[in-house]
Amino acid sequence: MSLRVTQSMMSNQLLRNVSNNLGRMNNLQNQLSTGKQINAPSDDPVGLTFAMRYRSEISANDQYIRNVDSAKSSLDYTDMVLSQVGDVLHRVRELMVKGADGTVPQTGYDAIKLEIDELFNQLVEIGNSKFNGKYVFNGEMTETAPYPTTTINNANPDAPKVYQVATDDKQIRYELAPGMVLGVNITGNDLFGMPVDETNGPVEESDNMFYVLKQVSEALGAGDNQKVSSLLGNIDSRINILLEQRAEIGARSNRVSLVEGRLEDISVNLMTIKSKTEDADLAMVITNLKMEENVYQASLSAGAKIIKPSLIDFLR
Repeated sequence: MSLRVTQSMMSNQLLRNVSNNLGRMNNLQNQLSTGKQINAPSDDPVGLTFAMRYRSEISANDQYIRNVDSAKSSLDYTDMVLSQVGDVLHRVRELMVKGADGTVPQTGYDAIKLEIDELFNQLVEIGNSKFNGKYVFNGEMTETAPYPTTTINNANPDAPKVYQVATDDKQIRYELAPGMVLGVNITGNDLFGMPVDETNGPVEESDNMFYVLKQVSEALGAGDNQKVSSLLGNIDSRINILLEQRAEIGARSNRVSLVEGRLEDISVNLMTIKSKTEDADLAMVITNLKMEENVYQASLSAGAKIIKPSLIDFLR
């Protein structure tokens, strides 16, 4: 049995086709305006799943890059401070060599002692260095100054002695990659020497920087050049340890730089994959949009000829 095609059926079919054309044009226009081929979950459910996964990985990688920047800044600052400590120790050694000379008069010893005392205060100031508002050499206790700001000749028995301080030994760690954590700090005791216990009298073998300078100052005040000479080995020991620490900081900085380059490569790779998944090919979108516009115009033109506005048009 043949199907009778009515005017109403033709009109409805035309409207459906025109509506479909408009829908495709609207989708292409959205892609053109946003630059994305996935603007709603219904556009590509599978592609959207991958795109969300890539976005999550990019976000995590960006956080690792920020951690690398923070770690690098901390290491650079620590290296700068170690350089300042090295300058002070080398000057201390020069003065000790002069103070070990038995031909220097007491006035000369007193002049050397004055500079040693100032260098002691300089070391205390360096020990209380702050970076981004946090103390560098007190482990995880970054809100507490590691060293009391006392003078080298403070005779008050109740006053804290800077060479008796035990700083916090915890590491400030940054996660720079999945499963990779790196410490970026040096504790005060590692840098300046372990605390000295004078319960049983002076500790001659200690290479604590503050304690050595205190002994040197006392020896110069007493004109004891032999004592100054015997302490040269202690300061040399601390200088050697300082050089090892600078080498360690340099090695950590090099590793952080390698990690930074790797993270940047990963970021570029993830961005490329994400772009391929969700970004629109603008050349193709524009071409398809023009084609759909032509189809839309053709459908309107054909519809105008098929659907007559009145009965008179059919009777012509």
